[in-house]
Amino acid sequence: MKSKGRVKVGIIGSQFEADIHAESFRIMPDEAEVVAVASPTPGNAERFARKHGIPRFFTDYRTMLAEPDIEMVTIAAPNALHAQMTVDAANAGKHVVCEKPLCMTLEEADLMIETCRQRGVLLLYAEELFFTPKYVKAKQMADEGAFGRVYLVKQAEKHFGPHAPWFWDVNRSGGGVFMDMGCHGIAFCWWFLGRPKIKSVLAHMGTYVHGDKTEGEDDAVCLLDFEGGAKGMVENSWARRGGMEDRVEVYGEGGVTYADLHMGNALPTYSEYGYGYAVEKAPTTKGWTYPVFEELWNYGFPQEMRHFARCVRGKDTPLVTGEDGRVVQEALLAGYRSAGLGARVNLPFRPAGVKRPIDLWRQGGAAA
Repeated sequence: MKSKGRVKVGIIGSQFEADIHAESFRIMPDEAEVVAVASPTPGNAERFARKHGIPRFFTDYRTMLAEPDIEMVTIAAPNALHAQMTVDAANAGKHVVCEKPLCMTLEEADLMIETCRQRGVLLLYAEELFFTPKYVKAKQMADEGAFGRVYLVKQAEKHFGPHAPWFWDVNRSGGGVFMDMGCHGIAFCWWFLGRPKIKSVLAHMGTYVHGDKTEGEDDAVCLLDFEGGAKGMVENSWARRGGMEDRVEVYGEGGVTYADLHMGNALPTYSEYGYGYAVEKAPTTKGWTYPVFEELWNYGFPQEMRHFARCVRGKDTPLVTGEDGRVVQEALLAGYRSAGLGARVNLPFRPAGVKRPIDLWRQGGAAA
């Protein structure tokens, strides 16, 4: 019989997002504890374990999955690995928290969902914007009627490029900035509006700055048409200089709200000399900067991981699952196809034989 104490967690990965997972569990330790980490790069798992006080480390995640006390694993690995890791974890009887985007294709999404269902484990989709306090407050106000009928939701996330080399490699990531951050905006607009059917997607994208590093797009704009008439606008960039931008705008016939994730939680600062850390992806700390405090809490990561642990114990009903990730995945694929065609793409959309979402853009007007 499994323990009913804190959920025992294993982390797959040892870089930026894995750090966030480990720190999030540390911030809110009442429901879960990290007991193991796995990373294939020599020395990385051990260094990560020492940094976060994790007792066990492995170079092969499958060896970690054989540990009988581990109940839940979080996947913080390149997108191309999500599906196989999820299947392996489910077959080992572990609940799965998978980072965004869920995977590369709808075939992978369906396999992940079905395997977890058959094995009786949860597949939880790590979309932290559903837990971001400022954005949650905006949705609460909308649900209470503050803005009347909401007709437009905008979400923008922009900076000058990702934090790990694999993001630039479309074979591992599946695409560029739209895969990396467009998944956030699609999920947010859909969730904010109450999960209505996505009728169509219209997207434009290009590679303007980082063509020397990637085949992927470094700037994208996407318009979502929802059943009921509301629209969603998603703006993403790896070409924006000046650090991180993450904001939401909500427009209704009876009101409006603006939520800037960083500017409302920042200390406007000028420094001739620089200092240690301002905010995620800030390129410098000299001159004018906007250092934040309680960064992970204001993103919603600790609340997200605590909720997932409570779901494992049956204390909470999952707010975001693999099925939600699949909805986002379909919209991502439609967005890439739309950008390739230069035209709107209607949903449902299930392209055949596509291994990398970016190919739907790069093939231009060719038939999907």
